[in-house]
Amino acid sequence: MSNYTHRQRVDGDVVRAPAGDPAERAYADLERATRAALEHYSNVHRGTGHNSLITTALYERTRDIVLEYLGLGRGYTTVFLTPWRLEGFLGQLGPGRDVRVASSADLGLPLGLRAAAVRKGDLPRGVPFQTGGGTAKMVSTDWIDWADAPMRFEAGTPNIAGAISFAKALSLAGRFGRDVFRKRKGADIAPDELLRKDGLAGYSGVDLLAQLRATLVGRGVLVPTARGDEPYVNFDNSASTPTFQPIWDVACRAWRQSEMAWPGLVRAVRDSCHRFFGAPADEYEVIFASNTTEALHVVAKSMRRLVQEDPDAVVLNTVSEHNSNELPWRHVPGISLVRLPVDGNGLVGLDELGHVLRDCNKLNRYGRKRIRLVSVCGASNTMGMFNDLAGISAVVHRYGARLLVDAAQLAAHRPVCMHQDNIGYLAFSAHKMYAPFGSGGLIGRKGSLRLDGDEVERITASGDENVVGIAALGKAIDLLERVGMDAIQDEERRLTGRALEGLSRIPGTRVFGVANERSERFPRKGGVICFELNRVPHSLAAKMIAERGGIGVRNGCFCANMYVKRLLGIGRIRSTVARLGLTFIPRLAEKLIVGLVRVSFGIANDESEVARLIETVQAIAAGPVPWFNRGLAAVHFGTPFLPHTPTGRRINQSVETTVADVFSSASAPDTAAPLRVA
Repeated sequence: MSNYTHRQRVDGDVVRAPAGDPAERAYADLERATRAALEHYSNVHRGTGHNSLITTALYERTRDIVLEYLGLGRGYTTVFLTPWRLEGFLGQLGPGRDVRVASSADLGLPLGLRAAAVRKGDLPRGVPFQTGGGTAKMVSTDWIDWADAPMRFEAGTPNIAGAISFAKALSLAGRFGRDVFRKRKGADIAPDELLRKDGLAGYSGVDLLAQLRATLVGRGVLVPTARGDEPYVNFDNSASTPTFQPIWDVACRAWRQSEMAWPGLVRAVRDSCHRFFGAPADEYEVIFASNTTEALHVVAKSMRRLVQEDPDAVVLNTVSEHNSNELPWRHVPGISLVRLPVDGNGLVGLDELGHVLRDCNKLNRYGRKRIRLVSVCGASNTMGMFNDLAGISAVVHRYGARLLVDAAQLAAHRPVCMHQDNIGYLAFSAHKMYAPFGSGGLIGRKGSLRLDGDEVERITASGDENVVGIAALGKAIDLLERVGMDAIQDEERRLTGRALEGLSRIPGTRVFGVANERSERFPRKGGVICFELNRVPHSLAAKMIAERGGIGVRNGCFCANMYVKRLLGIGRIRSTVARLGLTFIPRLAEKLIVGLVRVSFGIANDESEVARLIETVQAIAAGPVPWFNRGLAAVHFGTPFLPHTPTGRRINQSVETTVADVFSSASAPDTAAPLRVA
């Protein structure tokens, strides 16, 4: 048996902070609240599952807590940013705006967060200063409908856990004094000991994987379903992953380390990234960022400088890219963007790639235009297929371009060797690697970034400030290495094959892409499956899966709008009608956006959960469906007529209860002073 004990939450059970030392009481309450949030962790704003609803409510509550702390009213909103992003945000706002900034650094907590409180009327319209996942409602080849503020300014998955911790810490600072988190007791822990030691010593491979599953933060937590309370099943790992007790333990230790210990811990995790991604330190540099989106914007910033020297530069990506690897290239002034078609499974064809590069870079068929950067996903978040990076790299370098890999869907699932595959840049997110604490990074060849002045130093300092997120990433890498990427690959293939077999046999269910283990492309298939029910709109299907099965899935376009519309055969006319709807009747039109249902597996999932998914989808497909839902499903629409069910009302009550639990006594006294005002 491992040294970890399964923890089951009981209604009414409250963990009390220890009496005595104020710092210990503050840390204990901070850890209690953050862990309670992590027990229900998911991505925000885009899911219908129980955990996504709770996490969204928690995250939105943090905005209000910041405003309450700063003594501001409803005329303001809060935007969560990294220090580097704060620079861009303030630059876009311009002078004379009423902006007040609370900083996690002023509390002595290394979360790398700035909470900018801004008057709503001062927020700029149009293209945000950074673009990517979450900043747009709908995307087409030639237009974008931007998301509402403040989400429009929080590109990519935000540091949700960090924001919740920060908001809780603000209230605790109001009670105990804002220096309470600087009053640490005990000696610092050496980086190697902090990152390597845990209660699972002696386990490796599949044995470690089995032990690790039992430590999932939130495992066994019951959620309301139509059949009564059942353990929650997370099949939304492509959006964001939950965490495990050993990783949470490291996060707790990291924010108790002294400021003198932070640089050594950051260096140790940098070394881990060099090793894990096969990027030797003498050839590559690691820049920590908040997520993949911010990391990609570092390269986009560099391309702005390149355009000044080479105004004919071209970026090539594919039609299947996530918005985070598509939108930034649209908004580099002077850059031409070319989109490469993909095959029926969403894979880059090497012959097609070679033809485009040869025509442009060798045969000069586009005049002086030259493709300088090829930016592709390592794995699709829609079709779940892994690209042949070694083959792509060989073609790219044959014609004098550089290769950038969006590894958001790759890093936790398949081994990567940047040096061996000659990858120039790689961007990744820790929140998709079981460390959802707001870190990630860009790995690039030394000297390849072209940035002005001390910008590299400012970007690096910004990322390095989130020591908690970096430490959690380091522990996640340690566990992934000890389990072994081959073991992870085998386990995810087994679950994927089982799910494909079950879903493909359900009448009225259409699975997109590889649909069974017998396909010659199955070895390239990851644990992501997209499907539709021909009688049930995607939004209603996802809601029913959550309420009947206690299963969290994702529905919609998954920030890959152009590709999903192609899969569904949505033409230009229907796309234009949808855009007009979003412009003139946005609340209704948002319910009518096309989409699919997606399930995505992680190392915490097992076969019993897959069996529950198949049983639940089968029951939905076989059940009665109102005529108006059938009609909407026939034209690939969602539905604004989502029924209010008893289970849905119980879920909503659970959301309210959890938010109250996490933020109990969250309002700071009226006498509390702002931490920083800019």
